Amino acid sequence: MDTTPVIIEVALNGTTTRDRNPHVPLSREELIEEGLACIEAGATIVHCHIADMRVPAAEAAAEYRATFEPWVAADPDVLVLPTLGWGQNMAEKLGHLEYLAEGGLQRLGFIDPGSMILGKAGANGLPDPNSFVYVNSFADMEVAIEQCNRLGLGMHFAIFEPGFLRNVLSYWRFGQLTPGSFVKFYFGGPGGYFAIGDSVSFGLPPTEKALDAYLEMLELVGCDLPWFAAVVGGDLIESPIPQLTLERGGHLRVGHEDYAGDRPRPNHVLVAEVAALAADMGRPAATSSQAVEILGLPARRMASA
Repeated sequence: MDTTPVIIEVALNGTTTRDRNPHVPLSREELIEEGLACIEAGATIVHCHIADMRVPAAEAAAEYRATFEPWVAADPDVLVLPTLGWGQNMAEKLGHLEYLAEGGLQRLGFIDPGSMILGKAGANGLPDPNSFVYVNSFADMEVAIEQCNRLGLGMHFAIFEPGFLRNVLSYWRFGQLTPGSFVKFYFGGPGGYFAIGDSVSFGLPPTEKALDAYLEMLELVGCDLPWFAAVVGGDLIESPIPQLTLERGGHLRVGHEDYAGDRPRPNHVLVAEVAALAADMGRPAATSSQAVEILGLPARRMASA
């Protein structure tokens, strides 16, 4: 069995409300406190959404920076990860990364490499007509890839559907991806993306066959990108995914953005659960410096004089 330390990502909030999880951090102060607790528990990638994402790029970057800097002060190698910003096109939606990359604070870029229906169940259990189509075109992907190559950022690719992975592999074959890039398999739990109901979800379910299908796609083309697994709209630790991922050499994501189980508890407890399972299976939680090395990220860019 692989004994490589496991990288643990935590997604602190996303669109989760207090009604869904009373422990979810929402304010800047809460995000800072919970992020620090998660780092202490073993997380080396910390992802969050700011309270108001519909602001100009410079304003969004300032809020993210105020949240991220205490985490980086506590652990200089911790990897911080915002989400899409607001704008009319992908360049505008990723504009805050331009500011965050200054001085080396931001080391990861991202794009969701495909399109899908972000659906939820209506009152009758059927797909809600108010669900919407989430669109990321090849042109959008090229904007993100160009930005990451220019800024020296590793690329985070969220794989909601098998077609998303095919898109990443198309760019990978032609050497377009940056050092430090990785893919993350999002398995659709019963509650789906919005954790509403148990009849409308997305992608592949959190099963062994589903995970192996993704791994076969990598193997067929000889792709050795690092990979993560997460369960969105379910309970990761109650599924077979963490054990299978640890056995097969992957890494894991937990957190309130994804969690929809019946045991609501703080993010750092979710991280600690995964870290304990990994240690029991001979794959201790990676330190932040180990995560940087495992991903193959380039050295941190320093501010120019």
